[in-house]
Amino acid sequence: MAVAPIPVDQRVIGIDSRRFASIEKALVELITNSDDSYSRLDNARAQANGRIDITYERHQSGAVLQVTDHAEGMPFDQAARILAYGAAHSPLSRGEGHGRGYFGRGLKQAVFGVGAGTVETVKDGRLTRIDLFRGENGGYLYDDHGGDLPVSDDDRERLGIPGNGTRVTLVVENPHVVISRYQTVVQALSDNVYLREVLSRRSVEVVHVAGRHEIQRSGRVLFDEPPALVLIGPDAPGSFDFDGDEYTFTLTLKRAEGAELTMSGDERTNGLVVVSGLAVLDCQMFEYENQVGAEYLFGTVHCAALIERLGQGEPIISDEREGLNHKDRFVAAFSHAVSVRLAEYVLAERDQLKHLEHAITSEHTAHMIDRLLHRMSESAIRDLGIGPAPASAPLTTATGTEKSVVLEFTTPFYYRRPGHRFHVTLEVDTERLPGDDRLTIAYTLPDSMRIDPRPAEIAVEQKAGVQRLEWTVVGEAAGERGEIMVRSGAFWAWCEIVIAENAPSPHHVPRPHTPPHPEEHRRPPRDHGEDMFVGYDLRYLGDDGGRAVYDPEQRTILINTGDPTVQLYLDGRGRFRDAARLLLAELFLDVIAGELARRSLENKGLQDDVHAYTAAKQKIIRRYGAQIHKSFA
Repeated sequence: MAVAPIPVDQRVIGIDSRRFASIEKALVELITNSDDSYSRLDNARAQANGRIDITYERHQSGAVLQVTDHAEGMPFDQAARILAYGAAHSPLSRGEGHGRGYFGRGLKQAVFGVGAGTVETVKDGRLTRIDLFRGENGGYLYDDHGGDLPVSDDDRERLGIPGNGTRVTLVVENPHVVISRYQTVVQALSDNVYLREVLSRRSVEVVHVAGRHEIQRSGRVLFDEPPALVLIGPDAPGSFDFDGDEYTFTLTLKRAEGAELTMSGDERTNGLVVVSGLAVLDCQMFEYENQVGAEYLFGTVHCAALIERLGQGEPIISDEREGLNHKDRFVAAFSHAVSVRLAEYVLAERDQLKHLEHAITSEHTAHMIDRLLHRMSESAIRDLGIGPAPASAPLTTATGTEKSVVLEFTTPFYYRRPGHRFHVTLEVDTERLPGDDRLTIAYTLPDSMRIDPRPAEIAVEQKAGVQRLEWTVVGEAAGERGEIMVRSGAFWAWCEIVIAENAPSPHHVPRPHTPPHPEEHRRPPRDHGEDMFVGYDLRYLGDDGGRAVYDPEQRTILINTGDPTVQLYLDGRGRFRDAARLLLAELFLDVIAGELARRSLENKGLQDDVHAYTAAKQKIIRRYGAQIHKSFA
């Protein structure tokens, strides 16, 4: 036989192979196949060097990989037989032993998942070559070249196989496969859960090549375990009962010290690696998967009975081949027994969180909060005329008729005719500018409005008195409006631009602000000011410290990590879970509305009126509640 279709419904291969459209997944499959072959030699007490050599040649839109072992090799009839998709090729699948390969699909998935490939195997002086590829109509085909041939010295030199062994070549031509960089491939292999045991007993090395030139060698690939404290074990014995029989396992549990663990994916470092026989079946924390208190725990659990029952046809592995099948009664009993052993240590981790001194949010959530605090500080001044408490940061100082404002446009409202150039001017008091001497500028302008220059950031000279920055603006369409917002630290200034046909003469120049007499009551400015809410912190405030409070001196919103509802959403790393942003929205809304209500009543002399406070707070919640919640969406 020469060219023929893979013996199975072609649709099945297509569906399965799409799940293997990954260089890393394909390599894991081939490496574990080589490990199985070496293990059979070990069981037969045959000598084997345990080497698995990988070459990686990366191109712009594709790659070529070769995985070579020096293990058993295969005769022609065996090599042809393993092409049957889903057949019982391995001793495990036939119920005759351990190892892997129960499903009989891995090699084909690895090759067709990335594109095409070739299997070249040497056994007892005979060379078999089988090509796997897609036909013009999309079918999954193979070419066995009609049989095996005597292996020549040139073949051995080309393959690098002096005795028996196998080389599988993968040609990555699937456009959906990410062409990883060499270092990424090496790191992915060293961290891969399913290779942890293999890397400890086999010598795996990756060589980066370009054509016939060697660029770089990885050296032996090994898993770099994080520094840790041993909590259980190593290999502490355990057991569980199932249908009247006792089954044993061994458990090693560690807690990472000074290192963050990866929580999910094939490269996860958190969780227990589930080993049975030679195979890694899963990595998880069983009943404590994704639970608070398990974030820094990892280790290994060995249970020989899992692979034995899989060989007997029990559905130990999930239908998607992505770990243990927890619907199976045997797996459920095993999982519960391991979880009982873990409980003490997970609960101890949780107990430490009750007095967590400090917590953090993700960078994305922190960015959301910063934007929210900026907007609410601006709204406090622009909508309500409320700025920071005078004791903490006065906005202006008056001496006679002179004033000092850090940032201020000469007018907050530019009402101009279309087609006429005009100037927008900002005054900057560099004497009072914060330590960062840079202004950040945000423009909200329609396409019909041109502004020059348009920098997003401007450096100003410190301690140089009042400086004036000027833009030239022209609007072409009547009815258009725009805004300019300038910030430096907690200080900001804002102006609005409106283009209208009935605007005053283009030669009109707005009158500058006339400072009021010191004794006159002055309406608080609405176009510039200083942030009332400059930051936030997740901090332990005690069991009775409430959920969240406002610190007027620091102008910071403090969220109490000691509050039970807050603790529910803190993980073992002291991080607030992104999934609980709804709680953050409620906490920020409550504190911001409460502080704005209190300050507005102080201005009216009603700070002691409880009913007025409640009404004012509810009014602010109705006005800004949806806006605050949307900030966390």
